[in-house]
Amino acid sequence: MLALGQLAGCAMSGGGGPVAQAVDDATITAGVRAAIGRDPALRVSELGIETVQGVVQLSGFVSSADSVAAAAALARTVKGVKSVKNDLRLK
Repeated sequence: MLALGQLAGCAMSGGGGPVAQAVDDATITAGVRAAIGRDPALRVSELGIETVQGVVQLSGFVSSADSVAAAAALARTVKGVKSVKNDLRLK
């Protein structure tokens, strides 16, 4: 029990450590997934979206060059995104 309390304290400390960054990265990833999911031309379920320290990496295949650009642009609109590494490829 004590260990759980200590872990919870670390996670809630807001000190910007690894736990806080992981939570922020997960939130950013969810936001990017939601933003891209609102575009009917993009199939978010077919894309890989990962975030590490605010850097979003997009991977997978899309049907057009416009979709490559649109996905990156949508990712950049999400709060907390520092940069986007766009590894999307055309089918």
